[in-house]
Amino acid sequence: MTMYGWLIFALWLILVAYWVLTPGAARRSVCSRWIWWREIAVRLGFFALIVQAVRVAMVNHRLPDARLYALNTNTLAGIMGLLVSVYGVGLAILGRACLNRNWRMPMSNKKRAALVTTGPYARVRHPIYGGMLLAMVGSAFGQSVLWLLPLIVYGPHFILSARREEKQLSAEFPEDYPAYMKRTKMLLPFVL
Repeated sequence: MTMYGWLIFALWLILVAYWVLTPGAARRSVCSRWIWWREIAVRLGFFALIVQAVRVAMVNHRLPDARLYALNTNTLAGIMGLLVSVYGVGLAILGRACLNRNWRMPMSNKKRAALVTTGPYARVRHPIYGGMLLAMVGSAFGQSVLWLLPLIVYGPHFILSARREEKQLSAEFPEDYPAYMKRTKMLLPFVL
């Protein structure tokens, strides 16, 4: 088992812990019953746990034909994947931290107090979605191609959610949000 595989797993656990322990989770549980399995970060953390369990089972020779699970053993790919995952998890956590009191579940009817354009939002409109996508890509590259499964499932969902949120925010901030869209990227700073 490689060290970068364990580090990628640890990154996902950090993301899940942050997601569950932040004030946003506390507010959601006070206002309405918090349903942990609906949180995408928590679901991705469980996926990380499954991938790690597969890795452990392979090392202990409990799974037949290890090639089918395509777990990365290349050091350079592992390090690059780890770095991309660190950047992605960091971007998602910073995005959520900057929202602070303005955090809400996507597409909820709660009105935002203000348009957040600081921190990672100064460069990208959806750093949480972009960060999670980057972390999944890094995990696929550095740990296992099994990470392509949640990327295929959640990637389109994140993009559609981001577009819906942009329509909502354009209606909510008709003067500020279109100008903000022109000067920022949608998911990844300087790229996309």
